[in-house]
Parts: sequence; structure tokens; C-alpha cells
Amino acid sequence: MGLPTESVGSLPRPQYLQAAFADYDVGKASLDELLAAQEKAAADSVKRMEETGQGLVTDGEQRASSFATYPIIDTLGGKGLAANLTADGQYFAIFDDGHHRQLPRLTRGPFKYKTYAYEYFRKSKPLAKKAGMKQAVIAPSMMYLLYPLQGEIDGYPKSQFIADLVAECEKDIRGCFSAGAARVSIDFTEGRLASKKDPRNPWTSANLLQTFIDLNNQVLDRFTPQERANIGIHTCPGGDCDSVHSAEVDYHELLPQLFQMNAGYFLIQCASEKDKEKVYREIGQTIRKDANGVKQVAFIGVVNSLDPRVETPEEICASLLFASKYIPIDQLGATDDCGFSPFSVDVKPKHGSPDFARDIAFQKIASRVKGVKMASEKLGI
Repeated sequence: MGLPTESVGSLPRPQYLQAAFADYDVGKASLDELLAAQEKAAADSVKRMEETGQGLVTDGEQRASSFATYPIIDTLGGKGLAANLTADGQYFAIFDDGHHRQLPRLTRGPFKYKTYAYEYFRKSKPLAKKAGMKQAVIAPSMMYLLYPLQGEIDGYPKSQFIADLVAECEKDIRGCFSAGAARVSIDFTEGRLASKKDPRNPWTSANLLQTFIDLNNQVLDRFTPQERANIGIHTCPGGDCDSVHSAEVDYHELLPQLFQMNAGYFLIQCASEKDKEKVYREIGQTIRKDANGVKQVAFIGVVNSLDPRVETPEEICASLLFASKYIPIDQLGATDDCGFSPFSVDVKPKHGSPDFARDIAFQKIASRVKGVKMASEKLGI
């Protein structure tokens, strides 16, 4: 059978799709033209990912504004914002290169998704001809940041907001499974960021990590162990415009609590870590054999999604063999460090262009698949 391996989710949007998003934002393109560009890019993503040999493919999130904002807005430029949201919310993250990403702010209840990930999945599933498909969804902990950190919204207490939020996230995950997704992974990049304590970004100093863990578990605990075996959590120090937001935060600030979540598997950025051995050891020490009825599996990052250099299968194999010294083989898998382009507008400066970055992403996935096969053979599984 071999070690399991899968991608996180996103792929760089081709330049023609990024241009379509931009044109739609300023009224130079119609919605139909944007949808056509999304369909073309999604079809190309699925086809090319199948060609890598990846067992579970995605559409690269080509239809989404971003991994974080797809439920609440149509484009990063501001189209489609719900009437009870305003654009002046808090920063989600400030990246090392100086740019930032900002969330909207909830002004009144109730909180509802405008778009569900399963709606994108339904459109893309017929595109897969050879492989099964997975889908990524946003964590409730990210949407939690839409509500003011201090005080309450008149007529809409935080307790009711949380109840609505949990219900919407559960609906999104169940909808993906009902539409035929083999796996669903929850994006949780805010986990590491919650320990940054950045004075420019107040929420990171609010000690929210345990709040996030508990909130995510409210969603996970609505699923059976058999369902949770196919629900994953993705964590990384960010990945946008080839920059990160929290790589300097010691993984020890996150990992012990990460595995408190009752998910079946975890997609963990590791390839770009300076001290991989330390991370592998802590994963092995803290991952659970029994998380309320499900054995957890750690999919370690073996390719750096922000680096244009393509890792060789031999390098990937070596990383997995090294990790297997610390992580039980039956709880070990492989992935990419992060989605290759979590936001729909991303110029990929280290790569030179989104189109080149897109080509590199598929090469990295193909190399990962080969490296995992090599490691599996050496491990005798």
C-alpha cells in the first residue's frame, strides 16, 4: 500500500485567471467571463495533477477568492461582500515581506456562508477522470476573527455567533463528503500565527490558540470516528507571494496542542524548517494513537511550496526515512509544505511569474509522488 500522500489544496492561478479576477473587480469582465476562466483553469489543474500520479487530486482552488475568504466574498478586490460584513476588519496576517491580508468585519447577525466549498467541488468533480478528489475548507477558527475581539455585536451575542459558525462549517464539510470528496482538509494556518504576539496585529497577542483548538473540536466532534479518519488539519507558517507570516514561531508553541484536535490526519509544513529533527521528534511524541476513536496520521511536508527549486525524489525519500525514526510508520505520510498559492491574486515574485510557478508546482508534486514510492519500498510497506 505504501505511505499515504496528498496535496494541501491550492495551485498558482494562471495569469489569464488572475487577469479575469482583476477585470471582473473593475467591471471590465462579466461574471460569465470570470466563471469561464475559472473552469478552464480548474480543468487544467485536475488534468495536470492526475498526470503527476497523485492519488487524490484537487482543482487547485481556482474558483475561490482564497482559502480563507471563499465563504464570504467572491473576489479579493471586494465583489460580493455580504450586507452584514464590512471591509474594514482586522488583519489576518502581516507577512515577512511587508504585505498583509485583511479580513472583513461582521456588523450584525446571523452569520452565514455565502458560498460553500462543496459548491466548487461539485463543479470540479466531473473533471477528474483517473483519480479521486479531496477538498479543502476553512477552519471555524479563521472565521472566528470576523467577530470583534472585544465586546459584542448588539442583538447578536458571541455565543450565538459561535453556534452559527460551527453549524456552517459542519455543513460545508458534510456537503463535500456528500458530493463525493474522499477527504476533506481544514486549513488552520492561524494556529502557528496565534503564538506570534505581533504588536501590529493585536489578535495574535490575545492568547487564542486554545480557543481555536476548542472551537475546531466543536466541529470535529460532530463527526464519527470513521468520518474523522478522512478529515485533516493543515498547519503552516503561511504562504503568500512567496512569503510567510510566522516561521519564526517555535513549533513547540503549536504542536502539543495541535494534536488535541480530534482529526484523523494532519498536513504539517516541515520541508522549510531549519531543525527538522526537532519537529519530527515532537510530532512522534505528541501525535495520538487514539483521538476519540481515530488514529492520527502526520503528513509531513517534504517539498517547499515557496521555493522554485524542485526537490528530487531521492531527497524526499531521505526526508521520510529520517522522519520514520521518530514518527511511527503507521502514522506517517507526506505532503507539500503549504498550498502553492492560497490567494487568488499572487504574483509569485521568487518564481518570476504565476505561470512558471504553476509549472514548478506540478513538477514538485510529481517528485513527491515518486519519492514517497521510493521511501515506501525501502520501509517495506
